[in-house]
Amino acid sequence: MKKKVLIIYTGGTIGMMQEYKTRTLVPINFKSITEQIPELKHLNCKIDFHSSHRPIDSSNVKPSLWEELAAIIEKKYSMYDGFIILHGTDTMAYTASALSFMLQNLSKPVILTGSQLPLGVIRTDAKRNLITTIEIAAAKTVVPEVCIYFNSQLFRGNRAEKFTSSKFDAFHSLNYPILAEAGVDIVYNHDSIRKKSTGKFSVVRGFDTNVALIKIFPGIQSSIISTIAGIKGLKGLILETFGSGNAPTDKKFIQAIEEAIKNGLIVMNISQCSGGAVDQGKYETSVQLKEIGVISGGDMTTEAAVTKLMFLLDKKYSLEKDKKYLLSDMCGERSR
Repeated sequence: MKKKVLIIYTGGTIGMMQEYKTRTLVPINFKSITEQIPELKHLNCKIDFHSSHRPIDSSNVKPSLWEELAAIIEKKYSMYDGFIILHGTDTMAYTASALSFMLQNLSKPVILTGSQLPLGVIRTDAKRNLITTIEIAAAKTVVPEVCIYFNSQLFRGNRAEKFTSSKFDAFHSLNYPILAEAGVDIVYNHDSIRKKSTGKFSVVRGFDTNVALIKIFPGIQSSIISTIAGIKGLKGLILETFGSGNAPTDKKFIQAIEEAIKNGLIVMNISQCSGGAVDQGKYETSVQLKEIGVISGGDMTTEAAVTKLMFLLDKKYSLEKDKKYLLSDMCGERSR
């Protein structure tokens, strides 16, 4: 039997096509997409489409979109063998990370893809990305994860990040191996793919957006930490630090962070580096962070750290339980 794949369009360049005469970008009519991409007729699967009522630029993505996507997948989960989400590249890693926490006991592929150039443009990457993503979603080898496919590579969604806006290989994953690579054949890295869950699929909803992200830089004033930490209703603060989790040892700077923690704020340490991990205590410049109660984000991406913290805060667990989950691997988002 042919496998069934549902393509969900949220917006982004991949859902646009350049109008031949005016050269302006217009949304694709998905009912006639096989006219733009005739190769889809040759794929051995049945493809259905679902388009958001109001496609958006991915810069405008909010948790409400993640809830909408999860609801669609939940409603149609038993009807399809795989799901593809067409999404703008700018916040794709945030959406992939958020869905990885929401979609629990996943036994089917949920793959996000997009493009750097729209359909109809010479050298567009849209056709190749979409066709190969459909092939993977309908393949005999099941990848039961939330993934990102881009430029011949399939990534674990909560391990990938966009690192360039000018090249076709827009995403990379330095802290976790790719799950598959598409060349002449699609080669799967079976050892890195999560095992299919035997539990019942479920969706856990809710994100608390009362979090802040601060990128540490030379000369940063302690008043910046104090001011942001003092925002009414703020519950979590993520620090993007240097290297393996290092930050200034200035007394006022450390005191500002310590005061925030004493006031009940969860403070997590994430590296500004794409590769490697936070190792608090490895150098003198991170010992104090560990001592005052800053939580190590290990080798998580910023996108995974932000969405994970928002997801946990919404569940209103105790502070100790939040810390336990943040330090643990919930769905393949961290290994250190």
